[in-house]
Amino acid sequence: MPNLLRFFTRSCSASCSAGVEATKQQLRALLRETAQPVAVVASFMPLDASPRSEDNPKKSAFHGATLSSFTSIAMDPIPLVTFALRIPSRMASSLNSSPPHSPSDMVINILSAKQASIATSFSRPDLHAYPFSSIPYFLTPEGLPVIQGSLGAISCKLVSRGLPLHDARFLQQRQVEETPYESPPGQVVSQLFIAQVMRVEALENGGKVGDALPLLYHRRAFTSCIPGDISTPKPV
Repeated sequence: MPNLLRFFTRSCSASCSAGVEATKQQLRALLRETAQPVAVVASFMPLDASPRSEDNPKKSAFHGATLSSFTSIAMDPIPLVTFALRIPSRMASSLNSSPPHSPSDMVINILSAKQASIATSFSRPDLHAYPFSSIPYFLTPEGLPVIQGSLGAISCKLVSRGLPLHDARFLQQRQVEETPYESPPGQVVSQLFIAQVMRVEALENGGKVGDALPLLYHRRAFTSCIPGDISTPKPV
């Protein structure tokens, strides 16, 4: 009987895994047909990381990463946004080590249509080791970078440390442990970050929200949109 039980357990596990993989492929195909906003999140480097040195004059005190999963999830009672990061990553480590009493932990720059190259720079640290050294930006009161030319930027404070997304049983418990989350060896996993929007940053040079078009990711490529009202069909 134990051998039979193990056989059915392995068969169920393999079948469930195949079903999950099929669902992921179908979901990816569906989401490619939707246009997603593109953003760059910036935070301070962990305290144990050297902000600058004579050997690395371009190295900055903050780190940035391109987000492809950024979205707003609530306005009331407080404005909340969320995004996911694959781990291990320097950005996830940076956010998880944020000082608890800082006014904001990060700035999320929502990119405009002319900033596709910036999105690429922050998504390929292997090719662009110091992306902040080649783009114009100004600093928030907390000292975090707002990228010039962006659609807009928001200063945010983490609601909690990143939530591990690799264990459904953990998520169902609705508990957040204080110990660091370990990634299963050999697996691609992510952490979910939820943050409260503390401030919408004022744009420099008199820019206003709505002056530029958004950068979008659609069908594995950067694009934008054409303003217009499609709610009322035009007469034939």
